[in-house]
Amino acid sequence: MADALLLDLSGVLYDGDDLVPGALEAVKRAQRSELEVRFVTNTSQKTRASLLQHLRSLGFDLEQAQLFTAVDAARQWLQQRELRPFCIVHENIRGEFDDFEQREPNAVVIADAADGFNYANLNRAFQLCLEGAPLLGVGYNRYFKSGAEVLMDAGAFIVAVEFAAGVKATIVGKPSSEFFHQVLASTSSTPARALMVGDDVFGDVEGALHAGLRACLVRTGKYREGDEARIDGEFALVDSVEGAVELALSGQLTRQC
Repeated sequence: MADALLLDLSGVLYDGDDLVPGALEAVKRAQRSELEVRFVTNTSQKTRASLLQHLRSLGFDLEQAQLFTAVDAARQWLQQRELRPFCIVHENIRGEFDDFEQREPNAVVIADAADGFNYANLNRAFQLCLEGAPLLGVGYNRYFKSGAEVLMDAGAFIVAVEFAAGVKATIVGKPSSEFFHQVLASTSSTPARALMVGDDVFGDVEGALHAGLRACLVRTGKYREGDEARIDGEFALVDSVEGAVELALSGQLTRQC
C-alpha cells in the first residue's frame, strides 16, 4: 500500500465543469483510508482561490494546504531571489504577480497565456533573456484538454524563447523533480511509497518517475491511445482515477503497463 496519493486535477478529477465518472467517490475512498492525499496541478489559467472553489463546487473536500500549484511555486521562486518579473501569463492570474515590482524587469515568467502569446511579448522575453534575465517556466506541458478541444500549452512557447536566446528555463511545477519533492515534503511519505496519478504521460508520469515516485497513467482527459509507449519506465495504466485509487490501496504500485 502507498502512503501518499498525488492527484492531478484536470483530466483526472474533472474535465471542464464536468466530473470524471467515479472521481468523487474514488477521492472520498482515498481520503477515508490512511493515504495522505494531495492535489497537484500545473493549471495556470486559474488562481489558487478559484481552483479551490471549483474543486469544492464539484463536491471535493480538501484543505488549502493540500493543494499544490505551479503558480505558487513560481511566486516562491521569484520571492526567494527578489526578482522583478516580466510576466507572460493568462489574464486570470495576472493579479497573482501584482505584489512584485515589474518595472525594469530582470526575469521572465511564462505560463499558459492563451492570446498573450503574441510576437511582441515573446520577443520582449527573448530580449531580456539575451541580456541575462533568468527564464522561469510555469510547467512544461505540450498541450492540455479543455472540453472537447486539445490546446497548445506553455511548453512550446518556453522552448521558443530557450532556442532563440540560447538559454535553459527553470521549470516549476510538473515535471520538475523539485516540485514533486516539495509536495511530498508536506506528507510523512517517501518517493518510493508515493503514487502520482495523471493523464499526461510526460508531465505527470515521466516527471514523477524521474523524481523517484511511482506513477499511474489514466485513460481520461488528454490521454491518447499509445501514450503509454512514449516513455520508458515502469508505471501503471488504468481506465480512470477509480483504478488508480484501487492500486494505491492494494499496494500493486509496480504493475507495468
